[in-house]
Amino acid sequence: MRSGHIARLAAVTGAVLVTGACASPGGVAGISTLPPAPSAEAVAAAPGAVTATIPTPTPATAGAKVTVQRPEADDPVQVPPPKLSEYTYAFPVKGCRVTYESRLLVLPKTTIWSGKGCSFVSPVNGVVDEVNTKNQWKPSTDRGADREGRFVTVVGDDGVRYLGGHLERVSPGIKPGTRVGAGQVLGQIGNSGNARSTASNLYFAISWKTAPSLWWVRRGMVRPWSYLDAWLNGNRTLSPRDEMRAVMNQTGAAPKCVTLCKSKPSPKPKPTEKPPQPDEEHITVGG
Repeated sequence: MRSGHIARLAAVTGAVLVTGACASPGGVAGISTLPPAPSAEAVAAAPGAVTATIPTPTPATAGAKVTVQRPEADDPVQVPPPKLSEYTYAFPVKGCRVTYESRLLVLPKTTIWSGKGCSFVSPVNGVVDEVNTKNQWKPSTDRGADREGRFVTVVGDDGVRYLGGHLERVSPGIKPGTRVGAGQVLGQIGNSGNARSTASNLYFAISWKTAPSLWWVRRGMVRPWSYLDAWLNGNRTLSPRDEMRAVMNQTGAAPKCVTLCKSKPSPKPKPTEKPPQPDEEHITVGG
C-alpha cells in the first residue's frame, strides 16, 4: 500500500516537470531561448532605417503646451474673371463710397447715393447723346421730362444708352456728339430735379436711344443693379446689351408711357381784376 502511494506521487511530479518544460522555451526553467534584442547600432545600420532622438522632458518643459511652427504659405494666385463680352465697363461713380438699392423702386432704375460733388463717369466707351445743363424741374408742375434735373446720356459702343441724372453740374466740353471713354468724368453728383429735398445721389438708368420726346424710355427700361454689382466687384465685361435688346423687342422701340407719366396741371392764371371805377360825381341842383 505504501509502495502504491509513492508510485502515484512520482507520476504527478513527472507531469508537473513536463508542463514547465513546455511553458519555458528551450525546456530549461528560468532560461529564455528567444533571440536577444538588436542593439541600437544594429538598428541604425539596417537598410532603410530611420533614427530619431527623443528628448527627455525636463521639469520646465514637462506638461507645457507645444507650439507648432507652421510654414508660411505662398501668396494666392490671382485668377482674372472670365471675359463675358468684348466691351469693358466702369462703375458710374468714381473716387467716392457709394450705396444703392438692388431692387425695383417703381421704375427699372437705381439711385446711387454718394457725396455731393463726386464724379459721374461714362460707364463705357461711346458718344454723348443728350445733355441738360439747366435745372428746369418745378414741384408745381412736376413735368416728367424735367424730373432728372441736370443730366447726361451716353450711347455706348455696345448700343446701350446710359443716363446719369440729378447732377450738380455738367463737365465742360460735354455736349451731344462728344466722344467719351469708359471712366471719363461727365459731371458732378448733386440733387437737382425732383431730388432737391433729398441727399445727393445719382439717378442711373439703362435703356436704348430714342427721340427726346420719349423721355420715359430715357429714365430706365433695364434693371441695372446686377451690372453695377459686377462692375463694382471686378467683373468689368458683364454687358447689358443682350438684356436691353430683349426688353426692346418685347416692348417695341417706342413704347407708351405707363408709369409716372402725367405732369401736374398748370395752375390757372387768376382773372385780371378790373380797377375800381370812381364814383360818379353827384351835383345837387337848387341847393
